[in-house]
Amino acid sequence: MAQHNELGKKGEQLAVDFLLKNGYKIVAQNYRFDKAEVDVIARKADVLAIIEVKTRSTVDFGNPQDFVKPKQIRNLVKAIDEYILANDLDVEVRFDIIAIVKTENQFDIEHLENAFYHF
Repeated sequence: MAQHNELGKKGEQLAVDFLLKNGYKIVAQNYRFDKAEVDVIARKADVLAIIEVKTRSTVDFGNPQDFVKPKQIRNLVKAIDEYILANDLDVEVRFDIIAIVKTENQFDIEHLENAFYHF
């Protein structure tokens, strides 16, 4: 597996661990619909948090959250609309980003709630 793929998988696992530690229930991971893949769908109380995980080994080219592009957001929204319909859910939906940066031997995790909006 390429090194960036390994870093991405490690980041997703760190994000899941972080969410569980903070009272979230993981509903789904790597949910796919059409051209989108949702990294993590989690629930806390009556909020369904749709979480895009971005992991980087450096911030030299920008913060991890800067790499979520409008086309990706549109695809995520479309996928979640389908997920909600397919599962007949009536919940508040929030789109979050968990940004992870590897610095030497540790990972810095930042959870950005309401990182982008449904448009």
